[in-house]
Amino acid sequence: MGTTKSKGVSIQLDGLTLKGDLYIPKEPIGIVIFSHGSGSSRLSPRNEHVAKVLQKKGLATLLFDLLTEDEDQFYRMRFNIDLLTLRLIDVTQFLQQQEHTKDLPIGYFGASTGAASALRAAAFFGKDIKAVVSRGGRPDLALKDMYKVASPTLLIVGGQDDMVIELNQKAYKKLDCEKKLAIVSGATHLFKEPGTLEEVAQLSAEWFAEHLCTKE
Repeated sequence: MGTTKSKGVSIQLDGLTLKGDLYIPKEPIGIVIFSHGSGSSRLSPRNEHVAKVLQKKGLATLLFDLLTEDEDQFYRMRFNIDLLTLRLIDVTQFLQQQEHTKDLPIGYFGASTGAASALRAAAFFGKDIKAVVSRGGRPDLALKDMYKVASPTLLIVGGQDDMVIELNQKAYKKLDCEKKLAIVSGATHLFKEPGTLEEVAQLSAEWFAEHLCTKE
């Protein structure tokens, strides 16, 4: 499959600019928007690794900074799930208006606290978001909106990440949609162990490929 290279984009939202990296292959089957965790950015090496695997499946990807550089200096901003959700909603609407992405089925990939904003944004959009994947996520931070999530949702947790497993099990019970909880054996929270991040990427690629290709 021929592809375009990832290119930097500036996303203008209400008087501020968010930086992003957009990759669109030829004849994309959908687009996945990444919502990174606290203290991270669009340059997260783990999210970049997952994005490259998704791209090989024919998926477009957008990795972007949820906060401006000035905002990121304030620790509390990194955990403002309300703000981060609104940013993700705004960026989603931005893509829905762009020539090359407006007709693509949309999925969300959320990591750590970014999973909470992904699930809350999915609850906002309903069936317009075709799939959600959470990696080592904190879906418990979105419990009040969990019942509104209509998107098929995959929760991926490291087998050695005991506290986060418990939080994901609690959130899993609240989901009223197609769902799956996948536990990666031997992995800790950041999936640093050999082969574990690759397993995350493959699970995610299969989930998105299955659900973003589905015709209504």
